[in-house]
Amino acid sequence: MPPPSVPTPGLTAPAPPEAPLPRAPAGTALYIHVPFCVVKCPYCDFFSVEAEGQDLSGTVGALLHEARARAPQAPKTVFIGGGTPSLLPESLLVELLDGLDELTGFRSSAVEVTAECNPESLDPDKAKLLTRLGVTRLSVGVQSLNPDTLRFLGRAHGPEEALRALDAARGTDADVGADMIYACPDQSSEEWEKDLSRVLEFEPQHLSAYNLTIEEGTLFHVQRERGELTTAPEEVELACFEQTREVAEAAGLGRYEVSNYARPGHECQHNLTYWANGAYVGLGPGAVSKVGLARAGNPRSLAPYLRWVQDEGHATLWREQLDPLHRLGETWWLGLRRSAGVDPMEALLAAGLDGTVDDPAPGLAQELEQQGLLENVAGRWRLTDRGWPLADGVARKFLALGN
Repeated sequence: MPPPSVPTPGLTAPAPPEAPLPRAPAGTALYIHVPFCVVKCPYCDFFSVEAEGQDLSGTVGALLHEARARAPQAPKTVFIGGGTPSLLPESLLVELLDGLDELTGFRSSAVEVTAECNPESLDPDKAKLLTRLGVTRLSVGVQSLNPDTLRFLGRAHGPEEALRALDAARGTDADVGADMIYACPDQSSEEWEKDLSRVLEFEPQHLSAYNLTIEEGTLFHVQRERGELTTAPEEVELACFEQTREVAEAAGLGRYEVSNYARPGHECQHNLTYWANGAYVGLGPGAVSKVGLARAGNPRSLAPYLRWVQDEGHATLWREQLDPLHRLGETWWLGLRRSAGVDPMEALLAAGLDGTVDDPAPGLAQELEQQGLLENVAGRWRLTDRGWPLADGVARKFLALGN
């Protein structure tokens, strides 16, 4: 989950500007950010740097140093994201995962351990190594099987590499997830359906299919502001959205979140923690942590991260205390993205409130029900068929509850 928009002063300070959050209790979800990529994709707003010339070994050492001070014991889930974790040499993957297990015992505690992989750095040997090191879920960044679309997205792989990577992941005991992007300029809904169907022939347990979104701070955002980039028409976006559900369900994958599909029992448990507004600890540059009503983040810059972790054991650049009503709004915002929807009492408890509080959320939900966007089923509010394509806009209305 990307960090909130916050100022980033103090990157040259000799020590982190903020104190770290209290150590999270055992069982808290753990995220590890490996910030290196072959190339920086023009649509990506997560912190990453091109790997060439960077100190990969020193960064792995810093991740373990930070884990020693901040990682929870016995995490229930572990997610190694980026960036491109599979880009690390095998020796550094061994160092990172063996070291992490020594510090947290995740191999005995975690019900799920995910590693993000890109096709250009995932072969059968690397895939098998990751599973031997404790990874139970390989998430492959396919994005597209169309050469022109891959070039537009700035990807470092071609269609055949993507298919070989899926095959390499399938050759392990791990669950396989495929990440894809639709509604790119000049991409028709027919092309999208063809790509998606081909990927699902590999029978992945999980599919993440995202509408191309132009995020502030990315190269695509700059190009759009200059008038150099146009996005796909709304009718193409909607057609691709509906095709994704139809094709995925026909292949045995059900939608459990607006952009995520899985075979029964193979939903991403780590991301479900995010969508339930649960606690998590993030390690690495740009990583965010949330424990209780407090949230904090590391710098989106490698140099201060390495320096601060080496000297202080943490790299807390910013920290904020969340108002309970703000957290309530976030709980609805995140929860409505799930097929399971939101139970109002569960949302209150997750926000640190109780049933004696005047809860503004159900009133807003009823307004959206009158517009045909939400429905109440057995006490849970969830999106209607009409509401699903508008999920982001509908869910974001609840963020105003904290204002």
